[in-house]
Amino acid sequence: MDADRTIRLERDAGVATLTLNRPARLNTFTAQMHGEARAALDEVMRDVSLRCLVVTGAGRGFCAGQDLNDRAVRPGAEAPDLGFSIETYYRPLIVALRSLPMPVVCAVNGVAAGAGANLALAGDLVFAARSASFVQSFAKIGLVPDCGGTWLLPRLVGRARAMGLALLGDTLTAEQAEHWGLIWKCVDDDRLLPAVREVARQLALGPTRGYVRLRQAFDAGDALTLEQSLDLERDYQRELGRSADYREGVNAFMERRAPRFVGQ
Repeated sequence: MDADRTIRLERDAGVATLTLNRPARLNTFTAQMHGEARAALDEVMRDVSLRCLVVTGAGRGFCAGQDLNDRAVRPGAEAPDLGFSIETYYRPLIVALRSLPMPVVCAVNGVAAGAGANLALAGDLVFAARSASFVQSFAKIGLVPDCGGTWLLPRLVGRARAMGLALLGDTLTAEQAEHWGLIWKCVDDDRLLPAVREVARQLALGPTRGYVRLRQAFDAGDALTLEQSLDLERDYQRELGRSADYREGVNAFMERRAPRFVGQ
């Protein structure tokens, strides 16, 4: 039944909204929730009418990470295989999210802790309500950041701040997260979803293929030399320069009108 679903997926005018839906548990992850999230992302991937994804949480939190009551991770008679949990659930989730052929906007509406914080940071644009917060809570239970945290954090805020967040597990406010460059924008609570929807609609009307290549170029950047990055830019520009959206963008500019992109 819908009431038992841990993920909600809605579509409107080219924008899909994926809502983590365990509000009573601050949207913490279980095996069921992972399965439903992957299925929802597969639906988004297959729907050619969609050109932007919004990820948010139901209730008063975005996601407080892993539900430690889940049998797969709770210590018992035998030590749990957390590597299996990462390989089976979190790695595929982040890879699927970062592989979507469209921009991903995260709307952080409350606490984002542990894997929940890094899930939010995996978005292309991250908005947060002023009352939201980010916590790298892993060290408090003897773990390292997962869900892509060891890759994302140093890239976003630099090694010194990443180490401080990961070692100390301090709570970072949304305003501080914006100031540090961890997220794109902090907005008043009542403006969070309106602001995100406005941007998502804008992105859904944009040159989707170019947006995806932009993400891929940025992701590759740290592993490449300047010369290799120039080569990658050359290859992407060659491809995008032959696209319908490039032709439309140039024509619209020359004709002094708004472009009508088709995402191809």
